[in-house]
Amino acid sequence: MSQHSQQTGTANLGGARNLIRTAVIAVGVTVAVTWLAMGDRAGLFLSHMAQLNWTPHLPDWSLLARASLAIQIHVAAVTVALVIGGVLLTGIKGDTKHRVLGWTWVIAMAAAAISSLFIHSIRPGHFSFLHLFAGWTLVALPFGVAMARKHKVRIHGRTMTGLFVGGLVIAGITAFLPGRLMWAVLFG
Repeated sequence: MSQHSQQTGTANLGGARNLIRTAVIAVGVTVAVTWLAMGDRAGLFLSHMAQLNWTPHLPDWSLLARASLAIQIHVAAVTVALVIGGVLLTGIKGDTKHRVLGWTWVIAMAAAAISSLFIHSIRPGHFSFLHLFAGWTLVALPFGVAMARKHKVRIHGRTMTGLFVGGLVIAGITAFLPGRLMWAVLFG
């Protein structure tokens, strides 16, 4: 990539398209796997949704305000990580802004992963399959940082993009399933 295209950001259009394509594929795969895992319950889910008679409304933020401190920290950290991660994935790489935002993103991701270890709403008192994302994040984050520090840019980029898609997008989709807090905040 030329110095001029780095400064103007024109080379980032392909990266943004790849990110969008990756996110669409990730969402599609997640929906398909969830649908298949539901089996016979998939039809029941659709009929239940039809019976809800849902009408659009403003989010009920009071539900989040009444949630545990771990959930509040988790939601705040995930929100910061999603916004900053989107900026990092679509912006110019390697400059000072990227490094400052990158460290902020790493801290937000670590906070999201650690806080999730204290959330047991799926299986009270036990870890659920979602906690695997937290473990993966806590291992992959330092690895991704180490690759950046060693100037192994390709490995760094793939690791951090994988964390964004897997740890934020795919795991995040589950927060908006019926019965979960974010479903109640936005759709309940």
